[in-house]
Amino acid sequence: MNERWATFDCYGTLVDWMGGIRATLARLWPGEDSSALLERYHSIEPVVQAGRGIPYRQVMAETLAGLAEAQGLAVPPGEEDALAESLPSWPVFPEVPGALAELRARGWRLAILSNTDPDLLAASITAIGVPVDLRVVASEIGSYKPAPGHWETFFRTSGADRGRHVHVAASLFHDVEPCARLGLPCVWINRLGETSDLPRTAELTDLASLPDTLDRLVVA
Repeated sequence: MNERWATFDCYGTLVDWMGGIRATLARLWPGEDSSALLERYHSIEPVVQAGRGIPYRQVMAETLAGLAEAQGLAVPPGEEDALAESLPSWPVFPEVPGALAELRARGWRLAILSNTDPDLLAASITAIGVPVDLRVVASEIGSYKPAPGHWETFFRTSGADRGRHVHVAASLFHDVEPCARLGLPCVWINRLGETSDLPRTAELTDLASLPDTLDRLVVA
């Protein structure tokens, strides 16, 4: 097979995960420091996900409850599923639709490997406005990244040549580190100006130059 495949994380890479969660936390607890709440949320969610195949809706609800308990807050009545309900409205990063459309025009096949549920990811893909060829979601395969299940499922389902595949993601914990462990090429989308010693194939601040970057990594 001569196909070139680019796989993507969705939330944080294509869709503003941090902004979406922060806005919801700020709405629930307007008197609190939403950035501090977001940081604590990030520390709780991976623990909730670890070793479990529960729906992402449940992950978000449990993490929200854990966050409230840790901060001495109360989830407002009827708001237990506030994060899942807000997810379809989380904003797409502005350069993403154009970059993905250009990749498709250049013959790349696109897949999304996401720690989410099928309907939530479908809503985000609709918001992006560019079709993808394959979707691998946590609640269907029974594991959450950084576990290797997403990549194993992708290669088994797509039949992709490992030498003609590149993963693209923003999260060091969920994506860059496991790709390094699995020996997979990964383009790190470093939107937050972080630093890391983890190996990566390339590092970009956003997806604007991704089509040219991927074309250099895997020649048509």
